[in-house]
Amino acid sequence: MTNRRAFFQAAGATMLGAAAVSRVGAAALPEAAMQASPTMQPPPAPPNGRPFNPIVTLNGWSLPWRMKDGIKEFHLVAEPVVREIAPGMKANLWGYNGQSPGPTIEAVEGDRIRIFVTNKLPEVTSVHWHGILVPSGMDGVSGLTQPPIAAGKTFVYEFVLQRSGTFMYHPHADEMTQMAMGMMGLFIVHPKDPRQFRVDRDFGFILNAYDVEPGSATPRVNTMLDFNLWTWNSRAFPGIDPFVARTGERVRIRVGNLTMTNHPIHMHGPHFEVVSTDGGWVPKSARWPEMTTDVAVGQMRAFEFDAVAGDWAIHCHKSHHTMNAMGHDVPTMIGVDHRGIATKIANLVPDYMVMGDRGMHDMAEMEMPLPDNTLPMMTGTGPFGPVGMGGMFSVVKVRDDVKRGDFADPGPYKHPTGTLASEYTGELAAPARAASPKPDAGTLQVRKPTGHQGH
Repeated sequence: MTNRRAFFQAAGATMLGAAAVSRVGAAALPEAAMQASPTMQPPPAPPNGRPFNPIVTLNGWSLPWRMKDGIKEFHLVAEPVVREIAPGMKANLWGYNGQSPGPTIEAVEGDRIRIFVTNKLPEVTSVHWHGILVPSGMDGVSGLTQPPIAAGKTFVYEFVLQRSGTFMYHPHADEMTQMAMGMMGLFIVHPKDPRQFRVDRDFGFILNAYDVEPGSATPRVNTMLDFNLWTWNSRAFPGIDPFVARTGERVRIRVGNLTMTNHPIHMHGPHFEVVSTDGGWVPKSARWPEMTTDVAVGQMRAFEFDAVAGDWAIHCHKSHHTMNAMGHDVPTMIGVDHRGIATKIANLVPDYMVMGDRGMHDMAEMEMPLPDNTLPMMTGTGPFGPVGMGGMFSVVKVRDDVKRGDFADPGPYKHPTGTLASEYTGELAAPARAASPKPDAGTLQVRKPTGHQGH
């Protein structure tokens, strides 16, 4: 067992303010690497220090470090960024090192790390290392455990990583604004022994959500629950990269939730088992099989599966979370024949179209006029037509011929003969039906939804 007093002494519970950094000189700071591309960056092997098996950050990248006197030094820059949510829409966010979320920090259990944080925001900030045991003075709660990092200043955090696992970082200064603007990132601590918990492919992402009014580009930060963009690593489908693997490989997906609600993450195809939580690794004897794992606010989950060939959808199972720019005040028009009145309206409003009388899937096929910089509710096209999804949705793409280290999209899956659902054209017997009351004049009603404010 680690002696707590020895831990806090070894961790170096001294935080340097901007003045101390200035005395050392700017040249002493490690380079602040930047990345603006929303494309997933294949992880390089660690150039020095303890070996580990790097993760792949969905639509993201890992922050490089430098070794100085046996300490890994990182440099985070908190700053305004522009993030492409999906092709056709960009958002003005706050993040780190050119992106939101910020780059993934990767290190190894037992490493002593030093993280410089430079604040280029218009207000104070701090960084909390979510789930990582650090000295109290390194915990990043402005006003409580440290002075806030003023605009234009640099602070230094330094500590020893005590255990491996899946963690996050985010501010604890004006948290409502800064997290609503996208300030967060993954923090992965690998085991000392790279053979422990080894998998063939290791992916990670953070669940986040925004309220961006159609036609605008900056999130509304006072929103509590009524968000209209549900994203993974600040990307919405079809902008979310696929999870690519080779048949038979052991695959891990790590998920952190920094939204304002829980998300049941469901994967089609192979069953998986939850192998890690906020509290660390789950012993093999205690792991449980699932196809949907609920990730609550502030929680982290990692699950593993053996890859099976195919294209397997993976998404949040809250149906509104796989759509974009939802309008909660739209009346339900299913079953209403309003073609006659629609013709009359179209004579006055040329762009008017019938919506929702047969359900909402037609929305995936229409090219409706939209405000600039606005995503359609449902978007994305597959080999058989519109996918009819948006938001928190992607695809696990498993192929027999994917090479090790290759994460490029292999294109649509080629279904073996006899394994593709298709239209049946033979004779059909009358289907058995349950008895149900017949509709009458009072059955069909169109009501405007009410009572859903803030859900």
